[in-house]
Order: sequence, then C-alpha cells, then structure tokens
Amino acid sequence: MRRSSFSLALLLTVGANCLAADPGFTRKEDVIYGRKYGTALTMDVFTPNERANGAAVVTIISGGFYSSHDAISPIFLKPFLNRGYTVFAVVHGSQPRYTIPEILDDVNRSIRFIRYHAKDYGIDPERIGVTGASAGAHLSLMLGTAGKAGDPKAKDPVDRESSRVAAVACFFPPTDFLNYGAAGKRIIRPMDYGAAFRAAFDYRVLDPRTMLWVPVTDEAKLIAISQSISPALFVTPDDAPTLIYHGDADPLVPLQQSELIVEKFREAGVPAKLVIKQGAGHGWLTMIADVNAFADWFDTYLQASPAEKHAVR
Repeated sequence: MRRSSFSLALLLTVGANCLAADPGFTRKEDVIYGRKYGTALTMDVFTPNERANGAAVVTIISGGFYSSHDAISPIFLKPFLNRGYTVFAVVHGSQPRYTIPEILDDVNRSIRFIRYHAKDYGIDPERIGVTGASAGAHLSLMLGTAGKAGDPKAKDPVDRESSRVAAVACFFPPTDFLNYGAAGKRIIRPMDYGAAFRAAFDYRVLDPRTMLWVPVTDEAKLIAISQSISPALFVTPDDAPTLIYHGDADPLVPLQQSELIVEKFREAGVPAKLVIKQGAGHGWLTMIADVNAFADWFDTYLQASPAEKHAVR
C-alpha cells in the first residue's frame, strides 16, 4: 500500500511539473455558480489554448461526498483539454456539513449555470459530458439519469435551464442504496455505511416550530430518500450514454453496483459499457491512462454537427 501511494504521488508530482512548464490551457479559479445559506459554490474553468472543440466536460470533485478546491488535479483533466474540451471542475457543498440530497442540488445547479453561460465559454449547451470517481461518479450518474428540466417560472434565469447531460464516463460509482452489494441490502441510515462517510447520510429536515435541523427517523421517509439518490432507479431510454470503470476487488463500492446499472442501461437501450479492472480496488495507478478512454467516449457522444465541426476548425 505504501509503495502504491508513493508511486501515485510521484506520478502526480511529475505530471504537475510538466503542466507547470507548458500547461496548454488557461485556468480561471473560483467561478461562483451559486450560493447556499450565504456560502459561495465554486468551480474552476479550464480552457484549451488551441483547437477548442466547442464541447464541455464537467468533472465533479468529490470523494466520499467530501469536496474541496484543493482536490482539483489538472493532470487528470489534461486528456480532455488535449482533445479541445473546455473543462469545468465543480466543487459542491461538502460533507460533513451537507447531505447527499443537498449535494445533488449543487451539482444540478452547476450544469444549469454552465448551460446558461455556454456562449460566454464558447461551448454548445447540448454537448456537455460529466465525469467523476466514487461519490463524484455517483453524482455524475445522477445527472445522466435524473438531470431535470429547468423551471420556466424561476426568478433566477440559471434555474430555468436544464441540468441534463449528454454523456457520462466515471470510476466505481455507488448506484443503488437499496440494493448495495446484494439484493435488499439497504444503506438508509448513517450507521449503515463507513464511519468516514456517515455525515453524508445523516438526513435532516428543518423543524419550523423549533427552527432546528432534526434527524429523519421514519423508515419510509429514509427509504424514499435512498430511492431519490439511487441513479439505477432512474434509468430510462433517454439517458446519457455511460462508460464505467470498476475494480473487481473494490472493498468500498461493490462491483455489483456498476454491473447493476449497466444491465439496466442495456435493458433500456442506452449505450453503456462496463470495463472491469482485474484485481483493482477503489482506485489504481493507471487511472490517469484510463482517462484517455473517457476522452474517447466523449469524442463519440459529444460530436459536433458538420457545420459546428467546420466552425471549430
């Protein structure tokens, strides 16, 4: 384990040094895409210096539903930038302060913001893909399966935009919290998951009488929340084409989670592919190389029209 960690750290350090010497892109940090309870929600925008292709890749910065600006790693974004994609690195409201339903509101808002400002960023609002790993993959799949139409009556014009995306490529996602690792195994309460992630499942509601946030304890309500955050339960034929990479020795997110949703995609006629990494756990040293396959996937499903391709050239 120490050796693998050292090797990965060395790889990231070398890659970061190469980017510092010749990044090939422009980075705009801390773009505010929304606010909640007085706190700004931010993303970094990476624009290729040459041959921008007019499409976007959104990367959800999330692990264990913890999100931090410090976790944005340009080396993992370089394969997309090299192909001409404008990349949006989205930081969401993080656990332990926020729960998964609240986090989902953030990532939906981020897509709406990007779509509303598509002209400003030189992208086609209908050619937006999304990627992430682990919790970031779960959130990506929620956008791919349950992204929502905008509210035409919303006061904020950003909220009038859709949060649907056109393609998904991700690593080892949770997909069904009511059948987690086995049929009927439920993750509905904080104690059902690992200690480091319990706050994300600590669902609470504001009591208007006491004006305090109180835990949700009713089992039916807990099941309903778990259904609402399980992308496998939202699969329909109009979902985004999806590519998933998952290790068959993952101790945290069972491979069954990816197998389950990919089977549902296939039954619905949605283009989907699962690549199983033999002997791999929750992450592996060659993940950076695998991002190139994600870029290939986006090249296939975020293609421009002939007129747009001509304009991009």
